[in-house]
Amino acid sequence: MVPLLLVLLLALVLFGAGFALKALWVIAAIVLVLWLVGFVARPKGGNSRWYRW
Repeated sequence: MVPLLLVLLLALVLFGAGFALKALWVIAAIVLVLWLVGFVARPKGGNSRWYRW
């Protein structure tokens, strides 16, 4: 019974990690698109930047 529970727990952890990694990839892609839009649509005024770093 214990090995079966360990295998099920391992499968659950791996499924959760896979879902989290997929979600992180989606969030990274959204941030990249927003950054590119901001880079292209920045004001035309010399050194002006649309972000604050």
